[in-house]
Amino acid sequence: MSESADTHFGFETVPLTQKQSRVDEVFANVARRYDIMNDLMSGGLHRAWKNAFVTELDLPRTARRFALLDVAGGTGDIAFRALKRGGHGVQVTLLDINGPMLEVARERAAHRNLSDRIEVVQGNAESLPFPDGSFDAVTIAFGIRNVPRIPLALQEFRRVLKIGGRFLCLEFSEVTVPGLAKLYEAYSFNAIPRIGQWVAGDGEPYRYLVESIRKFPDGLSFASMIEEAGFDRVSHTPLTGGIAAIHRGWKL
Repeated sequence: MSESADTHFGFETVPLTQKQSRVDEVFANVARRYDIMNDLMSGGLHRAWKNAFVTELDLPRTARRFALLDVAGGTGDIAFRALKRGGHGVQVTLLDINGPMLEVARERAAHRNLSDRIEVVQGNAESLPFPDGSFDAVTIAFGIRNVPRIPLALQEFRRVLKIGGRFLCLEFSEVTVPGLAKLYEAYSFNAIPRIGQWVAGDGEPYRYLVESIRKFPDGLSFASMIEEAGFDRVSHTPLTGGIAAIHRGWKL
């Protein structure tokens, strides 16, 4: 894809070179209200989904070293769950491109006395600042749809994995239950921006996030993208009628 190509920012078509800065602005505006944002987007279900997601990592509970990279890790929801579930050998690198989100993550790590087990790095998912084969697992939760060049990011995730390492992605998906689809559509486009306006004083970031979900590929299409990036044993599992899905791939 050329640098002059267009992409989507929600339902709006924008130059590829503009998408990242506009996404950054959205998340800078909601960094201090990130948990509230996720509660609005999922009706609170994101907490259960994230717990199930981290459980799939099968983290060692011993002192055996396990290096986890959480991309688009934001304020640390996945990172802190992983550290709580795994043993003292689990080390997490939390990477995000957005400075205000990382500031919150650092504060949360210090508050939990976990600064020695988590490294917070500002970086771009499309060009990870790590050597080949650095991590046992790479995760990204509710972040892949905001990446301007998703295929490039997927290739980077595979590059930094060790042989035998796994990639896990948690993302909003396509609702497959007819009655639920209509209810979710109405809630997403009518209620979420209004509640965002009331809670955060600005409904536009929430409108973009709703639109970005609708523009993201369905489960099978995204699974094909993961396979094209070179991953093996690719699969996905819809959650809550398809509102979200867990995607998996291995570097074999």
